[in-house]
Amino acid sequence: MIIFDLSCKQEHPFEGWFQSLSSYDSQIEAGLISCPHCGSTEIRRVPSVVHMSKPAKSAHPTEPKNSSDPARHAGTPGSSTGLPATRTQAEMFAAFEQLMSSIVSNSEDVGQNFAEEARRIHYLEAPVRSILGEASDEEYESLLDEGIEVLRLPIVKK
Repeated sequence: MIIFDLSCKQEHPFEGWFQSLSSYDSQIEAGLISCPHCGSTEIRRVPSVVHMSKPAKSAHPTEPKNSSDPARHAGTPGSSTGLPATRTQAEMFAAFEQLMSSIVSNSEDVGQNFAEEARRIHYLEAPVRSILGEASDEEYESLLDEGIEVLRLPIVKK
């Protein structure tokens, strides 16, 4: 499954989930994708960015941080800055763990046969499904060279 960030002619942002890049391409060509905000079928992919930021540092490093410090609440919902809340490292790691758990529970583990099975799926020799497994650097690069979209994920130990 591939998730693309999309935008219409009116610049309304939304995302689409597709089985493959070719599935996205064929649906775009057939005019099957429309903006959920305005109904436009003039859709384009936009760059997708995963952004993780560090909490802002105190102006005075020796100054103790406490919950009454207004700088700690800058950017939180309801603040006058209007900026999004800064996530703590623990919150980001928890969100990452949740994402990884979802990927693992919704994918078939094919182990060392990842590259072979990814090719079989890509060339419609095996059922289309989400898989996970292991691939060498060479296998990973070879898959990308063949136009097979794969995502390399880190293994996180607790």
